[in-house]
Amino acid sequence: MTVSRPSGGVFDADRDKARLGEIEKEISKPGAWDNPDALTPLLQEKSRIENNLGRYHTLQASHDDMNALIEMIGEAGEEDLPELTASLEEQCKVLEKNLDDTELVTLLGDEEDSQNAILEIHPGAGGTEAQDWAEMLLRMYTRWAARHSFSVEEMDYLAGEEAGVKRVTLRIIGSYAFGLLRSERGIHRLIRISPFDSSGRRHTSFASVDVIPDVGSEIKLDIKESDLRIDTFHASGPGGQGVNTTTSAVRITHLPTGITAQCQNERSQHHNKDMAMRILKARLYNLEIEKRDAERQAAYDSKNAIAFGSQIRTYTLQPFQLIKDHRTGCESTDCAGVLDGDIDKFAHAYLLYRFEKLHRNGEK
Repeated sequence: MTVSRPSGGVFDADRDKARLGEIEKEISKPGAWDNPDALTPLLQEKSRIENNLGRYHTLQASHDDMNALIEMIGEAGEEDLPELTASLEEQCKVLEKNLDDTELVTLLGDEEDSQNAILEIHPGAGGTEAQDWAEMLLRMYTRWAARHSFSVEEMDYLAGEEAGVKRVTLRIIGSYAFGLLRSERGIHRLIRISPFDSSGRRHTSFASVDVIPDVGSEIKLDIKESDLRIDTFHASGPGGQGVNTTTSAVRITHLPTGITAQCQNERSQHHNKDMAMRILKARLYNLEIEKRDAERQAAYDSKNAIAFGSQIRTYTLQPFQLIKDHRTGCESTDCAGVLDGDIDKFAHAYLLYRFEKLHRNGEK
């Protein structure tokens, strides 16, 4: 299997302006829109560059506004100082937010960071408790995507028998979706008073989250048909008679690596095969990335059990409310907000942590 990738890099306004001009010339050529699918990578790159330049101009405007306010304060009379000072404080907050947003993007310098994401959630041991926790995480990531105006496509879903989900695979479509979600890969631990326990006892539940970059059309993977085994089987779980009585579910195994992908979400075997192949390609591409990155290679080779001691983040809802990331030390007491998708502070803290760790190890 061979892989070719687009180049990546950190934000550079002059370079991005030049590249945007090249793209606009390319898509303006006669016949360029005869095959719209072929333009998708260019249009996605154009969107990313425009977003970067938008952040740059917003920062510049905030900087100019602050300088103007400082000059006005220096020349103002006492009666105008309170209003101008309040305006300056508000502008400082705006500038701080814009700087945080810009820093976040500059930390997304790996070539795969700008791609869409495939996110998988699997409950740990514990039956209904863990499956309900997996569904809570599903809602959290769906709400996070909505906050960023990202699209969410359900690629595979198997409901729990009583509540929650047994497994779910999402495709999250948006600029830098993978880079922003890479912090979520690992074991998530929940501590709460169980709604399923009539005695009102406190329970601990676990779920694993995996995030891989969506291969899409930008990445070319050379996969031999002879290296694939394709199995079809009856779909399980809810879905109606048509789903459960036909061999519509598909599982594809890449024989050289043993990596598998399956889909049973649709009634059409052909559609399920396409979805499973997309997931498989993403996993194979992710394997190539992990070979390049020693940190992620170690994580891939030594996957921990979904149990106590291996979690990356703990969500404590009772007896007190606290969400803590065990890698970065980042905390939040706004549990309702985090579970409603407000997880950007954890993503930002993780990207800083990862950047500093890689630099300490001399890998970048």
